[in-house]
Order: sequence, then C-alpha cells, then structure tokens
Amino acid sequence: MDFKGVYTALITPFTEYNTVDYASLERIVEFQIENGIDGLVPCGTTGESPTLSHEEHDRVIAQTIKFAGGRVPVIAGTGSNATSEAIRLSQHAEDAGVDAVLLVNPYYNKPTQMGLYLHFKAIAESVSVPCILYNIKGRTGVNLETDTLLRLSRECSNIVAVKEASGDIVQIEEVIRRREEGFSVLSGDDNLALDVIRRGGDGVISVASNLFPAEMEALVHSAMRGDFETAEHLNSWFVPFFKACFIETNPIPIKVAMARFGYSKEIFRLPLCTLESEEHRRDLFSVVDKMMDDIRRGDI
Repeated sequence: MDFKGVYTALITPFTEYNTVDYASLERIVEFQIENGIDGLVPCGTTGESPTLSHEEHDRVIAQTIKFAGGRVPVIAGTGSNATSEAIRLSQHAEDAGVDAVLLVNPYYNKPTQMGLYLHFKAIAESVSVPCILYNIKGRTGVNLETDTLLRLSRECSNIVAVKEASGDIVQIEEVIRRREEGFSVLSGDDNLALDVIRRGGDGVISVASNLFPAEMEALVHSAMRGDFETAEHLNSWFVPFFKACFIETNPIPIKVAMARFGYSKEIFRLPLCTLESEEHRRDLFSVVDKMMDDIRRGDI
C-alpha cells in the first residue's frame, strides 16, 4: 500500500455510562468516508487509547473495520510500552482485517535506540501487515532517531512509513531525504502538514479532520498536486483551528468541538477531562462556529 493523503486520528466517543459509544463511532466513520477521507486511524492518541481496556481496544478496531466496510484503509493504533502487549494488539488487529498498524514509541520506559530497534523489529516480525512507526517524543520521552528508523525500514520489509510528530522539521527533512523509495513520511502535526508535503512528504495523520475531513483533504491533496496557492489559502483558514485543537491537551478540544455539532458526547476517560477554562471554550467555539459559517456560505 502507498500511504498518502489524509488519515483521520479518530476520537473514541463514550456514552454517559462511560462505555464506548459504538453508534456514534459508526456515524463518525460514515461522516469521514462521505467526505472523502483517505483512511481511518482508531485507537491512537486522539482516541484515548491508554484508557481503553484490552477488550475495548480490540473491539473499537474491529468495529471501525466493520463500519468502514473496505471503502477506506483502517490503520489501527496498536503500540504499547510493553513489546509483548504491542505484539498481542497488533496480531489481534491483523486477525480482525486491519490494513496496517500504527506503533508509537514505547512511553515511560525511555529505551535506548537499540531498545527501540529491537522493540519495533519484534512487533514487525510478529505480523505481516504494513507497520507505520509513530515518533512523538513529547508524549513518550524518547525520539526515534533517523538512523534507527532507516535501519528498521531496511531490515523489516513491512515497516513502510512513519508518522512524524517530533515537531522537528530538520529531522523530518532528513528522513525524507534519506528514505528508500516507497517509504512514506506522514506528518503527525496538522500545522506542519503543508511544510512536510512541500519537502516531499506524503500527507498527514490528522486531528483536525475529525471535524473538517473534506477541507483537510482539499488542503493536503492540493499541495500533493503542486497547487500550493490553494493549499496556502486553506492552510491559512485552518491555522486558528490548528491552534485551538491544542489549547488544552489533545484530544480534549477536538472532542469538545465534535460534541458541539452532535458527533459525540462531551465525555472523557479519566485522567482526561473536559476543558478547564471557560475562556478556552469560548475561543474554541468562536473558531469552529466561524469555520462552519464560512463553509455554509461557500467562502472556503
């Protein structure tokens, strides 16, 4: 598979009883597909995966695959700080019919580069589906260095892409420059997606596309076609929302915004909770309401 375009890092909706809301998940999946998204990513950071039980984690992935019905690829977040747990999650996802797995850096343990290499290699060798590595030092406390990443891509034929959320554009440029043909580099930050594509990257795993899938598609695919005038216009329109999505810890703002428009309830799993600041809520709603008005008027 070529991993290019926009893949939505799905929220996980919950009911008022703090169980997974599969009816809302199905509506969200349909909304995404109807608006032309390139793929879906359940059980990532935005899906509050650390708070899901193993049973819930497995079922959210399986249900997302069922709801998608083969219309778009499903990339399941199956990473863990325990290699054995990541292997079990990845193997279950493969058995459920996932198209690829997304493997985050092990968090809290702070392994060495050799530890990262052995961790990802063991997971990749345990499955046959494509593996996308997820480099996010800010959440995991460890950076997947370019030499380690490229060694893994050379030695493990099913390690085929990276979600780069290090925030380090110099490192991302180096990965793009040194990667082998067919290896995809996806931005893990919406606000860097255009810059990454300009430098030869392949797209984004997006938070913003939960609420605005068609518009993120237009931005990214315009840039991939070389139409940077359109892409710059759309990116400028998105900038306030990109900032608002991280006004507090992700996925708090995006989930509050989704709830405002009826896609889910404003319910989180502890230790996450809703927005602390009423000022943040007003600022977020001001941004999303204006964007919705722009879309209704055809101004974007």
